[in-house]
Amino acid sequence: MKNFKIKIVLFLGLLFTFACEEYLDIAPEAEIDVTDVFGTFETSQGFVEEMYNLVVDYGTAGWSFQDYIYGDDGYNTQTFKFSTQLDRGQLNLWIGNSLSYIHQNNRFQTGENNGALGSTNEEQGRGRPKVWNASMRGIRKANVVIANEDLMIGLTQQEKNVILGQAYFFRAYFHNEVMKFWGRFPHIKEVFTGAIDIPRPETYKEVALSINEDYKKAIELLPVDWDNEPYGQRTLGNNAGRLTKGAAYAFQGKNLLLAASPLMFFNNQPGIDTYTYDTELAAMAVNAFAEVLKLEQAGVYHLAENMEDYKKLLWETPRNTWPGLVPEAKELIFAGSNGSHPGSTESFMATGMPRPIAGTGTQCTSATHNFIHNNFGMANGLSIEDDLSGAYGTPTYNPNRPFDNRDPRFYAWVFADRDVLGTRAGIPAANRVLQLYSVGGAGGGSGPHRDRNGYSFTGYFFKKFYPEIDGQYHSQKGNNIIRQFTGIRMHMRLTDVYLMYAEALHVASGPTTAPSSFPLTAEQAINKLRARAGVDNVKPAIVANRNKFMDELRRERSVELSYEGHRWVDIRRWGVAHEDRYRIKTKLNFDKDWTFFEEVPLVDRVCEYPKHYWLPFEANQTQFYEGFQQNPGW
Repeated sequence: MKNFKIKIVLFLGLLFTFACEEYLDIAPEAEIDVTDVFGTFETSQGFVEEMYNLVVDYGTAGWSFQDYIYGDDGYNTQTFKFSTQLDRGQLNLWIGNSLSYIHQNNRFQTGENNGALGSTNEEQGRGRPKVWNASMRGIRKANVVIANEDLMIGLTQQEKNVILGQAYFFRAYFHNEVMKFWGRFPHIKEVFTGAIDIPRPETYKEVALSINEDYKKAIELLPVDWDNEPYGQRTLGNNAGRLTKGAAYAFQGKNLLLAASPLMFFNNQPGIDTYTYDTELAAMAVNAFAEVLKLEQAGVYHLAENMEDYKKLLWETPRNTWPGLVPEAKELIFAGSNGSHPGSTESFMATGMPRPIAGTGTQCTSATHNFIHNNFGMANGLSIEDDLSGAYGTPTYNPNRPFDNRDPRFYAWVFADRDVLGTRAGIPAANRVLQLYSVGGAGGGSGPHRDRNGYSFTGYFFKKFYPEIDGQYHSQKGNNIIRQFTGIRMHMRLTDVYLMYAEALHVASGPTTAPSSFPLTAEQAINKLRARAGVDNVKPAIVANRNKFMDELRRERSVELSYEGHRWVDIRRWGVAHEDRYRIKTKLNFDKDWTFFEEVPLVDRVCEYPKHYWLPFEANQTQFYEGFQQNPGW
């Protein structure tokens, strides 16, 4: 093992605009001896650095548009986009769709890298390896580090610990990236130099528990804050993107919660029930998330406390700065750093906005009516369905005024008809007030922002990452404020931990019982998130109904993490993606004068359980040896 050469493609620092001081001054793709790589902390960390750039940022890994919303929350008409192919049930097209962040390789412009498979040195995420290829490479690199622990003789114990801690984390993380999309996958713990014959695990739980051991080692070895460690002094103040105990605890919990979820619990068998989880794994997940919440109490993290602070969390961050670090919204736990390329970042931030308004991207992703209607409820804390039932008081939802009395997050993150884009000079008059109606007066055509190429096909835009200052939004011909800020999709932030903690705790102990590991119930966790948005608490009658409270937890997650790329994973792991409520995408038709409103189907997604719950492996992956079965139905 110690006499082979390593061809190393080194990325110097954590990423161009977010870059830290260079760790290793060596020409890219240099072939050096393994003893030279692991002889010092600087060279060891230089080898580890590349794994950070194998973390795929779903939001910036596309092309001049971002197509990362694969759930029931977004709609596209362009057939070359993977989101559209998913709607048709063509999951096997992930193999050839280089515009998707899942694709096996990556996409190049003419002359980029001379057609190589992908380099982590690429400035733009679209030129780097995508989820499959990046994960395979990341697992191997992590195993190379772990296998050569005894060569780290020039490192202090602290330095050696953090090198190994990062490797154990990444080995677990990259396995989880594969498992989210392809399901159970062997836990690869060695550097293969010959035949590979690891059988595919029988259950998701089996491999998740094995990966949990990697997270436990990472937790033991990683620091709480690099800035407080001797090895972190060299990059003092620039360590925001580096792995910590908090990140390891958070992903440990996520690995266990996903393994506990209905899809994984039923293991592709018939009779899946969306309310049945593995309670043992859920309880383990609670304890992992509790450790992150303890770090919050210690001041390491801090929830955005109101909707104004949410802007600082999502996008109100100056260029070349990590979002989620300001005192008012210190929620960043871990994120891929691919979003540093300005053009890609702007396209991501404007995903839900049409190009003629935003000046970036191609066709926007239309926010679906079904997702908004089913999840963005009322200011009184009820879903629209529960509000209309009358079981919790006088209804506040008026079908003839569907945009009134809504959850404040609806107004913060969604554009609807008659919303104001801005009034300042320079914004074209046609773009100052949105006209999203489907029928004009006297039977006329649709509004100028509706049913045209590049505009909304559903009656909504989403603006969650779209900058706004004093009521003025970016316009290509007006104020280009989008170029002043940075927005990234965080792989893990504190709000997500609260939501997963509440879900796992409700599964393990119910809504009103706190675990021994942290003094917070599932009910209290959700109400804390609602309070900052100005939404009423969950109604006691809903809390008392175990299944309805789970529905409410999921609705809260859907709103809080809306348009952040979690949705497709969630509706699959909950075992609901094939149900009408999640399968049928709809639009809202209405006339200019608001005399009628009508929900109309756009597409009935092709989704059968279990076939369309997992991506199929590429055929040659299942032909290496006996024992590696293809996913069901493919």
